[in-house]
Amino acid sequence: MTQLLDLVLAAHGDLARWRTFDTVRATFLSGGGLLPMKGLEAPPRASEAIATIHEQSLLIEGYRQPDWRMKFTPQRVAVETTEGQLVEERVNPRRSFAGHTLWTPWDLMDVAYFNGYARWTYLTTPFFMAMPGFQVTEIEPWREGTETWLGLRVRFPDGIAGHSVEQEFYFGPDLLLRRHDYRFEIGGGVPVAQYVHDLVEVNGFRFPSKRRAYVRSPSGKPIHDLLLISIDIRDYHVEKR
Repeated sequence: MTQLLDLVLAAHGDLARWRTFDTVRATFLSGGGLLPMKGLEAPPRASEAIATIHEQSLLIEGYRQPDWRMKFTPQRVAVETTEGQLVEERVNPRRSFAGHTLWTPWDLMDVAYFNGYARWTYLTTPFFMAMPGFQVTEIEPWREGTETWLGLRVRFPDGIAGHSVEQEFYFGPDLLLRRHDYRFEIGGGVPVAQYVHDLVEVNGFRFPSKRRAYVRSPSGKPIHDLLLISIDIRDYHVEKR
C-alpha cells in the first residue's frame, strides 16, 4: 500500500478494525438521468443493500418489487422472490454489455448487475483498496476551488467488477473522500466524475451520504447539466455475521 492510502484508511476509520467486520449495509434512494436513458424508470422508493467486506457480493432486499431480492457476485446476478423462487438470472453478466453505448437499453439483469457492483464499491470505499490484487498508486492532485485534493489511482484485479478497470479517487485536506472518477465501461466508456458529500460517522467509520455522478468533460470538470446518477444513502450499519 502507498503512504497516502495508509493515511486515507486511517481517516475513514482504521483498516484493522474494518477487517473484524463482515458486512456493511445501508439504504439507497437513487435518481438521475441514467435509468431513463436506458428505458427504465428509477425505483420510486428506497432499498437496502448489504455488501460483504471480505469478498465481492451484495444483496438488495425489495429489489424493484417489494417481494423480490437481488443477489450479486461478479460471476452471477439473480433476482428471486423472498420465498426463494428464481425470477431471472445471468451467468458471466459482464459479457452482455459488449457493444453497449450510453443509450443502449438495459433489461432487468443489466440494471441488477450495475446496482450490484456499484453499491458494493460505494459501501466499501476506501477499504476495498487494501484487498488482495488491487494496485494503488498516487497520482497528481486535483484542484477544486480553493482546495487541493490528493489522488489515488486504483487498478481492479480480474474477478472484481467495477465501473472500469482503473479508477481515480480524490481526498480532501482531511483525507476523506471527495470525488471518484471512472470510465463507465458498461455504458460505452463515458468518462464520469462522481462527487460525494455529507459524510456521516457509523461505528467509527466515515461514509458519504450523498453521491452525484456527472459526465466528465475533457478538462476533467463535471458537466452539471448531465447528471447521470444521484444517490442519497442513509442508515449505515457495519456488522459481524
